[in-house]
Amino acid sequence: MSFSRLRLAGAAGQLGSIAITLLGLLMLTFFIGRLMPADPVRAMVGEDATRETYEQVYTSLGLDRPLYEQFVYYLGDVLTGDFGTSIRTGQPVIQDILHVMPATIELATFAIVIGAVLGVSMGVLAAVNKDRWPDHLVRVFSLFGHSMPIFWTGMIALIVFYAHLGLVGGSGRMDQFYIGLVEERTGFLLIDSLMAGEMDVFWSALNHLILPAALLGYSSSAYITRMTRSFMLDQLGQEYVTTARVKGLSQRQTIWLHAFGNIRVQLVTIIALAYGSLLEGAVLIETVFSWPGFGQYLTSNLIIGDMNAVMTCVLIVGVIFIGLNLLSDLLYRIFDPRTR
Repeated sequence: MSFSRLRLAGAAGQLGSIAITLLGLLMLTFFIGRLMPADPVRAMVGEDATRETYEQVYTSLGLDRPLYEQFVYYLGDVLTGDFGTSIRTGQPVIQDILHVMPATIELATFAIVIGAVLGVSMGVLAAVNKDRWPDHLVRVFSLFGHSMPIFWTGMIALIVFYAHLGLVGGSGRMDQFYIGLVEERTGFLLIDSLMAGEMDVFWSALNHLILPAALLGYSSSAYITRMTRSFMLDQLGQEYVTTARVKGLSQRQTIWLHAFGNIRVQLVTIIALAYGSLLEGAVLIETVFSWPGFGQYLTSNLIIGDMNAVMTCVLIVGVIFIGLNLLSDLLYRIFDPRTR
């Protein structure tokens, strides 16, 4: 078999595995949604609706059909891009999610940049100074980031840095005074304010973004630090590191050009997974900071039993992780030619 056919077969196999994974995710999401105690009909018609109204809506939603038949209809709707209508907003669920998702992406992107820079640098520092005071200090610092509940650190940070010191903005994405001044084009407030030339809005948005992004970044840096330290310790114990030092290379060259160069591939996966966790796990920090993003949208709809919105959110989280894994595979091939 020729090399091109092998590549086509590999691509077809990968697409097939993605399709099977998405189908399994759809099935899991659907059946968990149907087994949850929340009553979508009661959420729609209200507690005071008559029995006749309840039965009519129950039948119109297709809930009187067998579960397998309901799943077939649900699968057909999803394949055509129809994820249902939100009970809370009365709009298509996918439209609501497209509206709130940029806020979470903006928050998570700033957070992962902070977490990656902090985590990688601290992990390398700890590995190079194994069992000495910098290593112990870094391990304690990362332990606090991993152990402290994010909602608690969020509230304490708001009290200290916003209420007492006034160094950063408070809750929300910007000051109340600026709401509605910038036309929403991309959904990313920093970009939209720059495009509109509203620098006051830009600085207000950045001021409100710093604290929640820093807290999320610190939380994710704990995991990145531990993994970076572990990878670096493994590489620093290899013979090629000793050989490089014997040949006269400086410690900086040995660490960053050789040892760190060999862990870039592993770090790609670690940082990608951490980014995915930030996208779907920012529920608590968005609640504390009243951040109108994906996490707050999921929480508010879960409370009222809006299963169309909840099931779509869960599905999107799964798709995000699948996409990040594919991106990791692509970056693997860029950084390590042996995997191509």
